[in-house]
Parts: sequence; C-alpha cells; structure tokens
Amino acid sequence: MTDTPHSRPVDEVLAEAGVDESGLSAAEAAERRGEHGPNEIARGAARSPVDIFLAQFDSWLIWVLLAAAALSVWAGHAVDAVLITVIVVVNGVFGFAQDYRAERSLESLRELTAPTAVVRRDGGTAEVTATELVPGDVVELSDGDVVPADGRLVETTGLEVDEAALTGESLPVSKSVEPVEPDAPLAERSSMVYKSTAVTRGKAAFVVTATGEDTEVGGIARQLADTEETETPLQAELDDLGRTLGLGVVALAALVVPLLWFRGVEPLQTALTAVSLAVAAVPEGLPAVVTLTLALGVRRMADENALVRRLPAVEALGAVDVVCTDKTGTLTEGRMAVSRLWVADGVVDFDEVTDDAAGDGAAASNGGAAAGIDSAAGASTTEADRVDLLLRAGALCNDATAEAGDPTERALVAAAEDRGFDVAALRERSPRTDEIPFSSERKWMGTVHGDRAYVKGAPEVVVEKCSRALTDDGSVELDEAGAERIRERTREFADDALRVLAVAYTEDGRGFDADGEGELDGADDLTDLVFVGLVGMIDPPRAEVADAIARTRRAGIDVKMITGDNVRTAAAVGAELGLGGEVVEGREIEGLSDDGLRERVGGVDVFARTSPEHKVRVLRALQANGRTVAMTGDGVNDAPALKNADVGVAMGVRGTDVAKQASDVVLLDDNYATIARAVERGRAIFDNVWKFVAYLLSANVAEVAIVFLASLWGYLVLPAVQLLWINLLTDGLPALALGADPESGDVMERPPREPGQGIVDRPMLGVIGGTGAVTTAVMLGLLAALLDGAAEVDAYVRTMVFTAFVVLEFGKLFVIRWLRETPTLSNRWLFAAVAGSLALQLAVLYTPLRRYFDTVALGVGDWGIVAGVFAVTVPAYLLVAAGVRRLRGTGAAAGADPHTETGD
Repeated sequence: MTDTPHSRPVDEVLAEAGVDESGLSAAEAAERRGEHGPNEIARGAARSPVDIFLAQFDSWLIWVLLAAAALSVWAGHAVDAVLITVIVVVNGVFGFAQDYRAERSLESLRELTAPTAVVRRDGGTAEVTATELVPGDVVELSDGDVVPADGRLVETTGLEVDEAALTGESLPVSKSVEPVEPDAPLAERSSMVYKSTAVTRGKAAFVVTATGEDTEVGGIARQLADTEETETPLQAELDDLGRTLGLGVVALAALVVPLLWFRGVEPLQTALTAVSLAVAAVPEGLPAVVTLTLALGVRRMADENALVRRLPAVEALGAVDVVCTDKTGTLTEGRMAVSRLWVADGVVDFDEVTDDAAGDGAAASNGGAAAGIDSAAGASTTEADRVDLLLRAGALCNDATAEAGDPTERALVAAAEDRGFDVAALRERSPRTDEIPFSSERKWMGTVHGDRAYVKGAPEVVVEKCSRALTDDGSVELDEAGAERIRERTREFADDALRVLAVAYTEDGRGFDADGEGELDGADDLTDLVFVGLVGMIDPPRAEVADAIARTRRAGIDVKMITGDNVRTAAAVGAELGLGGEVVEGREIEGLSDDGLRERVGGVDVFARTSPEHKVRVLRALQANGRTVAMTGDGVNDAPALKNADVGVAMGVRGTDVAKQASDVVLLDDNYATIARAVERGRAIFDNVWKFVAYLLSANVAEVAIVFLASLWGYLVLPAVQLLWINLLTDGLPALALGADPESGDVMERPPREPGQGIVDRPMLGVIGGTGAVTTAVMLGLLAALLDGAAEVDAYVRTMVFTAFVVLEFGKLFVIRWLRETPTLSNRWLFAAVAGSLALQLAVLYTPLRRYFDTVALGVGDWGIVAGVFAVTVPAYLLVAAGVRRLRGTGAAAGADPHTETGD
C-alpha cells in the first residue's frame, strides 16, 4: 500500500486496498494473513541465563586470574588456586545478579497490542483477535478503544485520539477523513490512526494500511532490536584497564621467567613468582568493589525516587554534560490546567481567581451571582460574576469529572472546584435535559438545562453564534469591533501556547428552539447566544523544574527539550523554563545532513514536532560531538532514543513499559528535579570510585614492584596467597566503605568531566606512581634490613613485610581521602572497616590460619618496628598527596570550560 495514505482521498485508499467500506470477506482476510503474517511484533532472541553468566567472565582481568589459578594448581599450591577461583566466581555472581534483568523492550511492545478488534467481515461486524487483522480490513473504533493497527480513517464522528505515547502530543488529537499534506509530520496526520494509541472520544471506522512490524510502533521495535548496547565511560575504562594490566602481566612474565631461568632459579620457584606477579598486578576486587559501590549508590538514589536498572548508569550520570528531555509529563505536569481567563475586556490570571474564590462552598455551588445573570438579562455584572458564570458554564457543559474524561473538560471541572463550586451538587440542581455533543466538524458542544443552554468550543466558531456579549453593563450587542477584540485576545492566548475555549449562554430560553420538554429540535438551534468569555489552558510546567534546570546548568550541563508538540507550545514552555532561543522543527532536521546537524545541534535548546527518528538523530549528533547525553522520556516514541543514549531516563508514573525497559534509570516521581539529584549522586559516586581505584592500583603497583625487584635478587618475598590476602583486605571492606563517603560541597558547582578524561587521570597517576614508589622503597629497605645478608626469605621476614604492607595501606587510605577533600571523620563505616580488616590480619598471625599463609606470630618489638615504618611512610604519602592536589587544582582551572563543540 502507498506510503502516504494520509494525503489521499478515502476512495483511492480503499481502491488500492481492494476493499469497500463493508470490509473483506473471511476468505480474503485469511489469504492476506498468509501473505502479511500476524499483526504482532516479532520477539527478539533473548539471552539465556547461562549466556548472561558466562558473559561475566569475558574480561582480561578474569582471564589473567584464571591463568594464575591454573599455574598454581600445576605448582601444587591448591590454596592459592582455590582463593583465586572463589574471587572470580563471586565477581561473576555479582555481575550476573545485575544483568539478569535483561532488556525486554520488544516484549513490552508486543503487550501493547490491543487484544480484540471489531472488524467488518462478510457484510457484517465481528470481534476478532487483533493479531488476525490484515491490510484492507475495515475496523470500527469507539470511545476507550486501543487502536489495533495503523490505518486510514473512512468514517468519523467526533473522534479524538490520545497519541502522546507515540508522538509526544500533550492533548488528544481531533481526527477527520479529510486528506492532509504528503509531508505532514506524524503528529499532524489527522486522517490516520496508529497502533497502540487510544480513542478518548467519538467513533470511527478505518481501513488497515499496516500491521505488525510495518506499523509505526513496529518501526520503533526494529530500531530497538538494531540498537547496540553502549558502554558507560567507567565500563569502557575498566575494560581498557583490564586489557592493559593483562598485557602488562604477560610482558612482565615474559621478561622475568627467562631471567630467573638464566639465573638458575628452579622451575617451581619461577612458576610461583609468575603467579605472584599476576596476582600482584591484578586488582581482583576491583569489579566487585565497583559493583557494590554502585549498588550502594542505587539504594541511595532509590530513596531519592530514582530507580537504577543498570549499575554503570549511576557513574555515567555523573559524566553527563547534556540532558535531552521530553516535555509532556517530564518538564510539565502532564495534565491540562486553566491558566488564564478573559471576561469583558479583562484578562484574569487564574491564580488570582482561586485566591479570591467565590465566598463559601454553598454560595459557589449554587452559582452565586452567576445564577442571577441567567435570569436577569441586561442587569449590570461584576468581573467576579462573569468569572463565576464562565466557570459554572464550563462545568455544566461538560461530560468529565475531575478524575476522568477528556483532559480539557477535566481542567474545566477542576477550575470550577478550585473557585469553590461543588460541581456534583451543581449538576444535580441543574440537570441536563438535552445536548449537542462535540464533533471535530462542529468544533463546539452545547447542553440544555431547562430554559438555559450553555455552549463551549473553538472561539472562532462560538463567536459567530453570538449576538450579544456580557459586560459590566450586562448583556450588550456584540458588534464587529467586539468580535474582533475576542479574536485578537484568542490569538494572544494562542501565542502563549494556551489552548483556548470560548463559552456562551442563552438568556431566558432565547437562542434555541426547544419543545415543551426542554429538548432541542435540531443541532442548529443554538444561536443568538451571549458571549461570556475565554478560557486559556496549558499543560503547566512543574513548579520545581525551572530551578532544577538552572541547577544542572550551573553544573555545566546543557538542557535540550525535544518534543512532539507544535512550535508555539514548545517555545512558550521552553521560555518559561529558561530554554529560549531558536526552535528547530522535525522537518528542518530531515533537511540537514549528519554533518549539518552536528554543527547546528549545539546552539539549539528546543526541538519541536519531532519523530522518534529525529530524536535519535539529535542524540547521535550530540554524541558525535563528544557529548555524554542523558535522554529522558515516557512514551513509546522515546524508546529508541532512551536505548541509544549514554543514560536513558524514563518516567515511572506516566511512562510506558516500553520506555521503562529501554531505560537505564526510572524516575519514580516523574520529576525532572530528581535528575539533578541523580547527577549529584552520580558525581559523588565517581569521586568515591576514583578514590578506591587510586587506592587499589597504588597497592598493586607497589606489590608488582616489590615482587619483581626482589625476584631479581632471587627472593620470593610475598607469595601469591599473601598477595591475595593483602588485596582482599584492601580491596574489601575499606575500599567498599569508601562508597559511603559523602559528596563534597562543590560537586554541583564544577563542570562535568571532559569526554576524553578517564578515571585514571593525571592526579591518579601521580598518586599511583608517587605512593607506589614510596611503598616500594620502604618495603625493600625493610626487607634488606631484616634479611641482613641472608640467602633466603624465611617465614619471619615474610611476615614482617606482609604485615607492614597491610598497615601502610590503611594509612594511605586516609591520605587519599584527604586528597579529594573528604572530611576525615565523615565516614564511620570506614573506621569500622579498617578495624575489621586489622582484626582479620591478626587472625592470620595468631590463629591456626597462619599455617595456610606461611606466617608466624609477631612480638611487641616487631610491632614497634611496624609502627616506626608507618611513622616514616605516612608523611611521605602526605607530601605526594599535597603535590597531586596542586596538580589537580591546576587541571581543574584549565578545564573550567568543558564545552568546546561547534555551536555551544
């Protein structure tokens, strides 16, 4: 079928489909089903739990450790092999537990399919399973239905469809059978309906033009299936670090093993040295500590209404320098609300109306002065009288309640209640005796209540039905000048992105031809009306969003609004939130090359009338410019962009299942301000990750240097089991407790990290190199002093070096925290962790465990030596840290402006 059924007359579309308005026969439908397949979205191949578990071991770090375990078995050191294997398996279990909740976006898309549909078959109607629909079927729709396939409308009666989940349009869209322009964007194709959208009002029939994966929702499913998982900055860097360490271990072993053979060292001793070097070089606990620290951050963020679905996204949030956000329900409240009124040449802010509500509830529920206006034509009125009548009429000429119904009508009911009306009591006292329902062709609705009638609808239509207008002097003749003032005010409201309705009423039965029972004789009866005023409504911005946007901008993060709404609405909401400047439409994006969009995207804050493809193109243009992008959204249309983003953020209350499954983070309160808190938490977590990576790697560098340099002189000073224990003590509780460190006060006042700046930056290299060199020099000096020329390292010497190394690591921990300006006493968990680790060290010295670690009990004098080593080394650490702090301050000043892309 043609790609543009929305632009062609109904008869042409039906002719091309080979069907008339009575629908297909059952036989024709079966034949077409064989050709097109079922109306469903294909399920993607899911990873099995076994695949997910095995994927946890696809890492250079893991491979090096497994090789070291195998070498330990060959050398007869089963304890070393068991410890290494246990560490590897524990890390794998942690990763598996997080990854098991694999992406289920395609499955959620399938669940959006309407279960049944009413279809015209064999000259009648039948209810069939939605999966049985085929192109050419004629389907009937009514209020509350979910559209089961894409199609061209052939009949409509007041049809309105909620397409927010697909297009981002905040209001239900009026539909008709009239063709639109071939290049009309999706949100403006009023002659079409689309799979998985919802009918909010009216009835219709449409001919199916696309089913299954050929629908707009199916296209989104294909994009999700084609999307590759993106690595966060931390993931990518840890992978690079593992590869570097793995290659370094291989190179070091290639150097040391031949050298030891050449020096005549026994093969067993050579193999054990190689194992020790491998264990010393690899921070075994790094993956587990990163995972657990991120998990701790996840718990904290959940308490702050941000649910993290993928652990690395916690850190990635801290690196974000652009937030691309949807408008409806994200920046705004996701509901229509009355914002402004106009009565008798005066604009009234609705907040002032509610502040000056109509007396007590009883007076307002009876209509107050407004009730008298209906029965006293020509009498003078006050502005408050006219406001009361405007809201009273809006509540009576209305099919909704405050909780259910059309969003526009719900806003009118809520406005009346805010003014003080008891709408339920009002409707009971003024029962409806007849009505003319709204239709997209008429563009107005009328209701009769005894000898009174109320009308609301499009201002340009309602004003033509009015002969008089309500003013300070009562109802007066509405001349052309008065009508033009109404039109001008309507345009001003519309320019401010308000949805505008006009309200009118009758005087003592004038303006309609009713029979004796108060019923209308025809739809054209409601004329000769009195114009009351205009109601301006908008989906209001959330109260806290403007401050949240300002806060993220102070943190060096750009904010861009990408919405399916029209340009006028997008510009008005953006301006209110501080997102001003040029607004770019989806059509303009289509006209730009990838390079052209890259040049343009940096200087634009607001994108309007966008499709899913436009959102993804904007996202990729930003990423191509080196930006780290968070994308927020709640609809089906947001899913491809959410999955392609560095961090996808879905709305938890209004969000579709598809958006949630495609995201990394779900906001439980749908509040943009939560993003600012999540970014702050992400930055604090990165600081903590930086601290323990620096802590771990500086220990590993010192271990490698000590083992390597001692081996050159024929000494195996730290066997693999002791190195594993050192790493367990330092990589375990103390490193994990660093994850509970509080954030520094300036975390949201500094710019994001540069895209190319990894976690292993110049300051960290300074820490690793400086403290590693200090530790190596001190430990080798201690070794030389204790050996005193001996040919072999005995258990006592090994125990002293082993214990002194552990104690120095705990001292270095607090030095590194000082380097990142973390208050010393701010983390009670860290003190508990250090105390616990020291207790474990004592256990391997003074319990039968020392048999497995080749240690001996130390005396008081020995601990005095360890204390002396500590007293000499920690000041040296502080000197290194002071130099690194100066280096870090210089780097921060040099990088004060993180945005260098074209157009920023």
